[in-house]
Amino acid sequence: MTRAATRAVSQSVPARRIGRALRSHGALKGIGITLIMSLFFSAYFYLLHHPDGPVTTMPLTAADRWIGFEPWALAPYLSLWAYVCLPAVLMHSRRELLRFGLGISAVCLAGLLIFLVWPTRVPSMAAYYVGHPDFRLLRGIDAAGNACPSLHVASAVFAALWFERVLPGLGLGRRTRLFSWLWCALIVYSTMAVKQHVLVDVLSGALLGATGALLARGLPRASTLAPAAVGADPGGL
Repeated sequence: MTRAATRAVSQSVPARRIGRALRSHGALKGIGITLIMSLFFSAYFYLLHHPDGPVTTMPLTAADRWIGFEPWALAPYLSLWAYVCLPAVLMHSRRELLRFGLGISAVCLAGLLIFLVWPTRVPSMAAYYVGHPDFRLLRGIDAAGNACPSLHVASAVFAALWFERVLPGLGLGRRTRLFSWLWCALIVYSTMAVKQHVLVDVLSGALLGATGALLARGLPRASTLAPAAVGADPGGL
């Protein structure tokens, strides 16, 4: 087989596997994602507007003062909802889908329980939003409460670790996995750049998300880190 033919076969493997994944368990994916998000947001906004006890204001650190307000960061901040759904969309195994669903549900439930027993908020950031009506709208919907741990960060880290499990199975290599981690890092940074969270929220959220991924076996097994047998390029897509 010529080098060109080998490369063509290698490039066709991810496309075939992604297509198979997209066709698999469509109803389960759609219903599961909708149900989890609906239940989560119902509980999240209830606790946001009905804190059970005094609300603790999270402390600012040097990092919080160093990271300025960046209006452009709103786009990556909002992109979380696509990022966290993609691992499930790209799965073709019902067992993996159930693991993912139970894992992200456990992460959200743990965060909600913390908000219930320890309501928190970030310091007032209203001065940053002068002249930015889109941010006032964001704060009107997602107010300063339910701060620690950051479930935005927890969900992003959880999804990133699941991508480490899913992407090699699709025949995708290091560059795609690096892109996933860069996207995750941008989401994490955006939570501080749009002044929705402070460093303590971010660190605790990352710990929660990583713990949830580990418990759901979201980290890749040694066998899944190897390139797929049919022409996958570890440094490729």
